[in-house]
Amino acid sequence: MIRLEHLTKVFGDPQRGVLAVDDVSLELPAGEICVLLGPSGCGKTTTMKMINRLIEPTSGRIFIDGRDTTQTDPIRLRRSIGYVIQQIGLFPNKTVADNICVVPDLLGWDRRKARKRAGELLELVGMAPATFLDRFPKELSGGQQQRVGVLRALAADPPVMLMDEPFGAIDPINREVIQDEFLRMQQTLRKTIIFVSHDLDEAVKMADKIAIFRAGRLEQFASPDELLARPANGFIESFLGSDRALKRLRLVTVADAMVAGHDAVRGDDPLDRAAELIRASGHPGVVAVDAEGRPEGWFSLPDGGGSTASRQPLRATVSTATDLRNAVALMFAHDMPLLPCVDDAGKLAGVLTYRSVVKSLATGAPE
Repeated sequence: MIRLEHLTKVFGDPQRGVLAVDDVSLELPAGEICVLLGPSGCGKTTTMKMINRLIEPTSGRIFIDGRDTTQTDPIRLRRSIGYVIQQIGLFPNKTVADNICVVPDLLGWDRRKARKRAGELLELVGMAPATFLDRFPKELSGGQQQRVGVLRALAADPPVMLMDEPFGAIDPINREVIQDEFLRMQQTLRKTIIFVSHDLDEAVKMADKIAIFRAGRLEQFASPDELLARPANGFIESFLGSDRALKRLRLVTVADAMVAGHDAVRGDDPLDRAAELIRASGHPGVVAVDAEGRPEGWFSLPDGGGSTASRQPLRATVSTATDLRNAVALMFAHDMPLLPCVDDAGKLAGVLTYRSVVKSLATGAPE
């Protein structure tokens, strides 16, 4: 857990200097990711660097797992906190193994234990230890270098990590892949992470909580869904943009938006049964299922208002665990106004329609 209490930083003379961080208080539970977001010069990076005392606060206190960081030697403090920077910062004269093991070496770990840890971490991101442990940074791609930079921060298994725009220097394709890898690792490792970003989409994807700063002040601290559904003021609304409802698509799952209990038809049902169900439900169609309850097609009525349902091919289904962003993309890609939603066994669990998507976004985040 990280707790900031009335944290303030003035650069220069306390009376006439530059106020970089102004009375910031927040609490991040253990195992969560908090993304600090805001325009350039808003104080987010300064706030992060005060946590490991690369910058000393002018006033206020910082607690990590209940311990006041001012009571800890700053060198020991920094070695107990993982740190990832945008420029990666690998030592060009050290191998991948030596780069990953920097902090374990400083902490006096046995060399074999440290190297084993480096190999285990490489496997987490799909880099074969036998291939990569003895390579030098210049022999890696940019994405591989960034992965090693993240693994170095994890090497000593710190409970807390600080990440300063860690994926900002990577091309969009690799950035998406590395973000996904990191989130998969986080599901297992459950580190408490402060993450600085300029990218709202990245923040929405990565964060359990988002803290938005302006001119050194914390304007709002909330979950991504709450932030997008209920911005605290006009500045937040403007910062999030007019398409903030669309950004929520990533945060809502199909299970939350689908129409459950959809009446389906079976292969031996008459066509007028399909037409009857479509009219009764008000949906653009009805799903056809096999004997096991798995979707195998769907029926729709003619646009002109005809009475006979026609069978449509099943171009796609979607898992109930999928987010709405990907589900809606499927609906558009396959021209399916009715998308069957399936459970882990592939059986019909409900349907997604454009109306159900709009309704789920209009309800807002839970209070």
